[in-house]
Amino acid sequence: MNSLSVARSITRLSHEIIESIDSSHERVLIGIHNRGVPLANRIQSEILIINGLNMEIGSLDITFHRDDYRGRLTMPEVRGTDIQFRIDNKVVILVDDVLFTGRTARASLDELNSFGRASKVQLAVLVDRGHRELPIKADFIGKNIPTHEGEHVEVNFFETDEEDSVFLTLGDE
Repeated sequence: MNSLSVARSITRLSHEIIESIDSSHERVLIGIHNRGVPLANRIQSEILIINGLNMEIGSLDITFHRDDYRGRLTMPEVRGTDIQFRIDNKVVILVDDVLFTGRTARASLDELNSFGRASKVQLAVLVDRGHRELPIKADFIGKNIPTHEGEHVEVNFFETDEEDSVFLTLGDE
């Protein structure tokens, strides 16, 4: 995906989120570090432009909730969770760049529980690549990119990588 395709997918995600909004519960966006955070910021901006709704936004660091945390050889980079509002009785939309095995989403739910009890948790992803290991699915998907074993989806955002793109590559993560 080039920068235009990425922008279109973000617009599509934003429209889908807007269409899901009803007046029964407030919606908030929470980006999962790393690239879920700039994606959540862009979705928030796009929703503000489209219908004037300024959704609250936060970020989630799942470093110590990952099930592979202790097995990694390198020291993890901790970015910290930043949620400056209550999530109780709100619809929380977790935002991430790629949905793969579902383990990041599971870890996000564990971390999110530390901040209260949301009325509902939804998941928005730029890319769903399949290969789930856990029973988790995205509610909002920018693009489905079916992959084979050994392939990797690399997402780049201008904020973190100085370009917007999505590549399908061979090799390990």
